[in-house]
Amino acid sequence: MRNPDPALTSLFEKRETVYPKAVNGRFRRFKWLVMLITLTIYYVTPWLRWDRGPYAPNQAVLVDLAHRRFYMFAIEIWPQEFYFVAGLLIMAGIGLFVVTSAVGRAWCGYACPQTVWTDLFQHVDRLIDGDRNAQMRLAAAPWGPAKIARRALKWSIYLVISFWTGGAWIMYFADAPTLTVDFWTGQAAAVAYGTVAALTLTTFVLGGFFREQICIYMCPWPRIQTAMLDEKSLIVTYKDWRGEKRGSVKQALKDPEVGDCIDCNGCVNVCPTGYDIRNGPDVRCITCALCIDECDNVMAQIGRPRGLIDYATLEDCKAERAGGTPRPITKALFHTRTLVYVGIWAAIGAALLFALGARDRLDISAQKDRNPPYTIQPDGAVRNDYTVRLLNMEGRVRPMQVTLQGLPGAVMWTDDIPRDAAARMLQFQVPADQVAKVRIYVSAPPETRQQKFTFALLAMDGEGGSDTNSQGFAAPDPDDDDEEE
Repeated sequence: MRNPDPALTSLFEKRETVYPKAVNGRFRRFKWLVMLITLTIYYVTPWLRWDRGPYAPNQAVLVDLAHRRFYMFAIEIWPQEFYFVAGLLIMAGIGLFVVTSAVGRAWCGYACPQTVWTDLFQHVDRLIDGDRNAQMRLAAAPWGPAKIARRALKWSIYLVISFWTGGAWIMYFADAPTLTVDFWTGQAAAVAYGTVAALTLTTFVLGGFFREQICIYMCPWPRIQTAMLDEKSLIVTYKDWRGEKRGSVKQALKDPEVGDCIDCNGCVNVCPTGYDIRNGPDVRCITCALCIDECDNVMAQIGRPRGLIDYATLEDCKAERAGGTPRPITKALFHTRTLVYVGIWAAIGAALLFALGARDRLDISAQKDRNPPYTIQPDGAVRNDYTVRLLNMEGRVRPMQVTLQGLPGAVMWTDDIPRDAAARMLQFQVPADQVAKVRIYVSAPPETRQQKFTFALLAMDGEGGSDTNSQGFAAPDPDDDDEEE
């Protein structure tokens, strides 16, 4: 059997280094704006302060793993309220669906962390090595003092940015000013140094060297996005009916069949993944629209209308090819599927806001001792023991009252309240932003049989609030008494 040609069966493609050319235009300015906003949010947020009173941390956004809390400005999420975090993650996912349905892979092109940090490192490249042509010449040049110096300086800046990125991440998990001092004085936990080292390395490698390879080969999101696109989604499109066939301006004067594309490859040179958008939609196009800026600049120079490369839907392209007029951008953005996604996203957001506003700031939970299930007192009374937890989610001490509901004739006491002071109602002072753990002993008359009852919690301050917890009371079985007789 004849062996196939290895060139036709190889699954490996050698990487061609991409040297994106600098470009100016409205989409490039928008990318600058998005980069500024996202990096500012990431680096500055841990340093914002928010006054929650003397019993809670004053960092605006904090994931407090030690005390199992998540703080975000005025919102405090406890472990039992993790559904709020799950809801936010679901909203983030549906938000990506909205963006993809409306404007294609705009998330990848503007706000994805890989895109933002890669774009930042590419600006460092231009600052140190020059623009595209200068970078290519330097890469092809032999190693010498000048090249070594440039590489060392550039990679040092990479390293500073990467270290700053890793350092900012750990600030979300502890008080930022305190952790900064501890970090630089060697008093921080080992996990802090390990996390910074890991994130510094990944940022340095992924943003400084792998770059577009992450988007093309490693990230699964482009494949998911392309499955979500349809003929109504806005994507970056080359209008081949207008651009083909390609030729120079001089050729166009001689041949009327020559289109507007002068085959300058400017769209390819500015692309951060090195893709030629004239080949049609592809997973390598991250919809950053820099090729639109470059093509518009070229069209302006040669006196032809802009939009040879533009945001457009496949439906509008079909109509425009036939001589029709494309729809207004608002209609292209808000088609049926996008509105459905927006409706689902808004419904989940409204439900979370309602739940956040309606939630109680206190809670009671109890766990019965299993061994022994009950104890017979000298006077014949039946006693059950419970570990009760009283949750105070406010930033102040709150007086609370626990009452027995059901279980006729029963009384209760604690380790701090003696048996002689037993009653059906006990009062506690629950510390601010804490769970008070109390041992409660419930005693019922001798004739009591196994049944259900309820611990009822009531806040005694002006804000009020209540909660209940149903428990079982174990007692001797009457059949066992009959058998003993």
